[in-house]
Amino acid sequence: MTQTRFTCKAVLFDLDGVLADSTAVVDRVWRVWADERGLDGDAIMKVAHGRPSAEIIRDFAPELSVESEVEILEHREAEDLSGLVGIRGATKLVRSLPLASWAVVTSGTTTVAQPRLAAVGIPEPPVLITANDIVRGKPDPEGYLAAAGRLGAPAHRCIVIEDSPAGLAAARAAGMKTIGVTTTFPAESLAPVDALVSSLEAVRLERVDEAAGSGRLPDMELCVDPSE
Repeated sequence: MTQTRFTCKAVLFDLDGVLADSTAVVDRVWRVWADERGLDGDAIMKVAHGRPSAEIIRDFAPELSVESEVEILEHREAEDLSGLVGIRGATKLVRSLPLASWAVVTSGTTTVAQPRLAAVGIPEPPVLITANDIVRGKPDPEGYLAAAGRLGAPAHRCIVIEDSPAGLAAARAAGMKTIGVTTTFPAESLAPVDALVSSLEAVRLERVDEAAGSGRLPDMELCVDPSE
Protein backbone atom coordinates (compact mmCIF):
# COMPACT_ATOMS: atom_id res chain seq x y z
CA MET A 1 0.00 0.00 0.00
CA THR A 2 1.14 3.52 -0.80
CA GLN A 3 2.64 5.80 1.83
CA THR A 4 1.04 9.20 2.37
CA ARG A 5 2.89 12.22 3.72
CA PHE A 6 1.33 15.23 5.40
CA THR A 7 2.81 18.55 6.43
CA CYS A 8 0.93 20.15 9.29
CA LYS A 9 1.07 22.40 12.35
CA ALA A 10 -1.06 20.27 14.68
CA VAL A 11 -2.45 16.76 15.08
CA LEU A 12 -5.91 16.45 16.61
CA PHE A 13 -6.90 13.08 18.04
CA ASP A 14 -10.26 11.64 18.89
CA LEU A 15 -10.04 9.61 22.11
CA ASP A 16 -12.21 6.49 22.00
CA GLY A 17 -11.16 4.19 19.18
CA VAL A 18 -8.08 6.29 18.37
CA LEU A 19 -6.06 6.56 21.58
CA ALA A 20 -8.01 4.11 23.75
CA ASP A 21 -10.11 1.09 22.88
CA SER A 22 -13.10 1.62 25.13
CA THR A 23 -15.52 -0.48 23.07
CA ALA A 24 -16.12 -2.97 25.88
CA VAL A 25 -16.72 -0.23 28.45
CA VAL A 26 -19.05 1.83 26.26
CA ASP A 27 -21.04 -1.21 25.19
CA ARG A 28 -21.40 -2.49 28.76
CA VAL A 29 -22.43 0.83 30.31
CA TRP A 30 -24.90 1.81 27.58
CA ARG A 31 -26.56 -1.61 27.44
CA VAL A 32 -27.09 -1.67 31.21
CA TRP A 33 -28.53 1.85 31.05
CA ALA A 34 -30.81 0.91 28.13
CA ASP A 35 -32.04 -2.22 29.90
CA GLU A 36 -32.82 -0.25 33.07
CA ARG A 37 -34.98 2.13 31.03
CA GLY A 38 -36.63 -0.41 28.75
CA LEU A 39 -34.80 0.77 25.63
CA ASP A 40 -33.29 -1.13 22.70
CA GLY A 41 -29.60 -1.53 23.48
CA ASP A 42 -28.77 -2.84 20.01
CA ALA A 43 -30.31 0.21 18.35
CA ILE A 44 -28.46 2.56 20.69
CA MET A 45 -25.09 0.90 20.11
CA LYS A 46 -25.42 1.32 16.34
CA VAL A 47 -25.17 5.10 16.76
CA ALA A 48 -23.58 5.66 20.18
CA HIS A 49 -19.91 5.71 19.15
CA GLY A 50 -18.51 9.14 18.39
CA ARG A 51 -21.54 11.15 19.52
CA PRO A 52 -22.18 13.04 22.78
CA SER A 53 -24.25 11.15 25.35
CA ALA A 54 -26.78 13.99 25.56
CA GLU A 55 -27.63 13.61 21.86
CA ILE A 56 -28.18 9.86 22.22
CA ILE A 57 -30.46 10.38 25.21
CA ARG A 58 -32.49 13.01 23.37
CA ASP A 59 -32.91 10.66 20.42
CA PHE A 60 -33.96 7.57 22.36
CA ALA A 61 -35.50 8.90 25.57
CA PRO A 62 -36.54 12.55 25.11
CA GLU A 63 -38.88 12.27 28.08
CA LEU A 64 -35.96 11.80 30.50
CA SER A 65 -33.87 14.53 32.11
CA VAL A 66 -30.85 14.73 29.82
CA GLU A 67 -28.68 16.35 32.48
CA SER A 68 -29.43 13.68 35.08
CA GLU A 69 -28.97 10.78 32.67
CA VAL A 70 -25.68 12.16 31.34
CA GLU A 71 -24.40 12.45 34.91
CA ILE A 72 -25.32 8.81 35.60
CA LEU A 73 -23.67 7.57 32.42
CA GLU A 74 -20.50 9.62 32.77
CA HIS A 75 -19.85 8.49 36.33
CA ARG A 76 -20.36 4.87 35.33
CA GLU A 77 -18.00 5.23 32.35
CA ALA A 78 -15.39 7.06 34.42
CA GLU A 79 -15.38 4.35 37.08
CA ASP A 80 -15.51 1.37 34.73
CA LEU A 81 -12.05 0.92 33.19
CA SER A 82 -12.26 -2.86 32.90
CA GLY A 83 -11.21 -3.95 29.41
CA LEU A 84 -9.90 -0.49 28.48
CA VAL A 85 -6.69 -0.78 26.45
CA GLY A 86 -4.51 1.58 24.47
CA ILE A 87 -4.60 1.57 20.67
CA ARG A 88 -1.38 0.16 19.25
CA GLY A 89 1.12 2.92 18.51
CA ALA A 90 -0.91 5.69 20.15
CA THR A 91 1.35 6.48 23.10
CA LYS A 92 4.51 6.36 20.97
CA LEU A 93 3.04 8.73 18.37
CA VAL A 94 1.72 11.23 20.90
CA ARG A 95 4.99 11.33 22.83
CA SER A 96 6.95 11.94 19.60
CA LEU A 97 5.07 15.13 18.74
CA PRO A 98 6.34 18.60 19.70
CA LEU A 99 4.82 20.08 22.83
CA ALA A 100 1.68 22.14 22.23
CA SER A 101 1.30 20.66 18.73
CA TRP A 102 -1.48 18.18 19.49
CA ALA A 103 -4.88 18.00 21.11
CA VAL A 104 -7.62 15.54 22.01
CA VAL A 105 -11.19 16.22 20.89
CA THR A 106 -13.74 13.82 22.32
CA SER A 107 -17.51 13.53 22.41
CA GLY A 108 -17.22 12.33 26.00
CA THR A 109 -17.14 14.53 29.06
CA THR A 110 -14.07 15.65 30.97
CA THR A 111 -15.06 13.32 33.81
CA VAL A 112 -14.78 10.35 31.43
CA ALA A 113 -11.89 11.51 29.25
CA GLN A 114 -9.27 12.22 31.88
CA PRO A 115 -9.24 8.80 33.59
CA ARG A 116 -9.27 7.02 30.22
CA LEU A 117 -6.25 8.96 28.97
CA ALA A 118 -4.38 8.26 32.19
CA ALA A 119 -5.32 4.57 32.15
CA VAL A 120 -3.71 3.99 28.72
CA GLY A 121 -0.60 6.06 29.39
CA ILE A 122 -1.37 9.11 27.27
CA PRO A 123 0.21 12.26 28.76
CA GLU A 124 -1.99 15.21 29.65
CA PRO A 125 -2.94 16.88 26.34
CA PRO A 126 -1.88 20.49 25.77
CA VAL A 127 -5.51 21.02 24.75
CA LEU A 128 -8.46 18.78 25.67
CA ILE A 129 -11.86 19.55 24.14
CA THR A 130 -14.76 17.56 25.59
CA ALA A 131 -18.55 17.69 25.51
CA ASN A 132 -18.30 20.19 28.38
CA ASP A 133 -16.59 22.72 26.13
CA ILE A 134 -18.92 22.83 23.14
CA VAL A 135 -22.56 23.32 22.21
CA ARG A 136 -22.71 21.19 19.06
CA GLY A 137 -21.13 17.73 18.96
CA LYS A 138 -19.69 15.80 16.03
CA PRO A 139 -20.43 15.82 13.08
CA ASP A 140 -20.45 19.57 13.72
CA PRO A 141 -16.90 20.97 13.40
CA GLU A 142 -17.13 23.10 16.57
CA GLY A 143 -14.89 20.84 18.68
CA TYR A 144 -12.10 20.57 16.13
CA LEU A 145 -12.18 24.27 15.35
CA ALA A 146 -12.00 25.04 19.07
CA ALA A 147 -8.93 22.80 19.46
CA ALA A 148 -7.16 24.40 16.51
CA GLY A 149 -7.93 27.85 17.88
CA ARG A 150 -6.53 27.06 21.32
CA LEU A 151 -3.36 25.62 19.80
CA GLY A 152 -2.98 28.59 17.48
CA ALA A 153 -3.00 26.41 14.37
CA PRO A 154 -4.86 27.30 11.15
CA ALA A 155 -7.60 24.77 10.52
CA HIS A 156 -6.27 23.84 7.08
CA ARG A 157 -2.89 23.01 8.65
CA CYS A 158 -4.37 20.45 11.07
CA ILE A 159 -4.61 16.68 10.69
CA VAL A 160 -7.44 14.86 12.44
CA ILE A 161 -7.18 11.18 13.39
CA GLU A 162 -10.64 9.66 13.84
CA ASP A 163 -12.39 6.29 13.95
CA SER A 164 -16.04 7.28 13.40
CA PRO A 165 -18.04 8.65 10.45
CA ALA A 166 -19.37 11.48 12.64
CA GLY A 167 -15.88 12.49 13.73
CA LEU A 168 -14.46 12.42 10.22
CA ALA A 169 -17.41 14.46 8.95
CA ALA A 170 -16.64 17.04 11.65
CA ALA A 171 -12.99 17.19 10.56
CA ARG A 172 -13.90 17.60 6.88
CA ALA A 173 -16.40 20.34 7.77
CA ALA A 174 -13.59 22.12 9.63
CA GLY A 175 -11.42 22.01 6.49
CA MET A 176 -8.87 19.64 8.00
CA LYS A 177 -7.01 16.64 6.57
CA THR A 178 -8.16 13.27 7.85
CA ILE A 179 -6.68 9.92 8.83
CA GLY A 180 -9.27 7.23 9.46
CA VAL A 181 -8.60 4.37 11.87
CA THR A 182 -10.57 1.14 11.32
CA THR A 183 -10.79 0.20 14.99
CA THR A 184 -14.54 0.71 15.36
CA PHE A 185 -16.15 1.01 11.91
CA PRO A 186 -15.38 -0.72 8.58
CA ALA A 187 -13.24 1.16 6.09
CA GLU A 188 -16.09 1.79 3.65
CA SER A 189 -18.10 3.70 6.27
CA LEU A 190 -15.21 6.11 6.92
CA ALA A 191 -14.81 7.34 3.34
CA PRO A 192 -13.77 9.80 2.14
CA VAL A 193 -10.49 10.10 4.06
CA ASP A 194 -7.01 11.27 3.09
CA ALA A 195 -5.43 8.13 4.56
CA LEU A 196 -6.67 4.94 6.20
CA VAL A 197 -4.91 2.78 8.82
CA SER A 198 -5.73 -0.08 11.17
CA SER A 199 -3.73 1.33 14.11
CA LEU A 200 -1.47 4.25 14.93
CA GLU A 201 1.57 2.05 14.41
CA ALA A 202 1.14 3.08 10.76
CA VAL A 203 1.58 6.80 11.57
CA ARG A 204 4.96 8.28 12.47
CA LEU A 205 6.56 11.69 12.81
CA GLU A 206 9.20 12.05 10.11
CA ARG A 207 10.46 15.59 10.56
CA VAL A 208 10.04 18.76 12.61
CA ASP A 209 11.10 22.03 11.01
CA GLU A 210 11.41 24.57 13.80
CA ALA A 211 12.35 27.38 11.38
CA ALA A 212 9.51 26.89 8.90
CA GLY A 213 6.55 29.22 8.74
CA SER A 214 5.48 31.86 11.24
CA GLY A 215 4.09 31.61 14.74
CA ARG A 216 5.04 29.39 17.64
CA LEU A 217 4.13 26.02 16.09
CA PRO A 218 6.73 24.26 13.94
CA ASP A 219 5.95 22.49 10.70
CA MET A 220 5.72 18.73 11.10
CA GLU A 221 5.82 16.00 8.49
CA LEU A 222 3.86 12.84 9.20
CA CYS A 223 4.26 9.63 7.23
CA VAL A 224 1.34 7.23 7.01
CA ASP A 225 2.32 3.73 5.94
CA PRO A 226 -0.69 1.35 5.98
CA SER A 227 1.61 -1.65 5.54
CA GLU A 228 3.04 -1.19 9.04
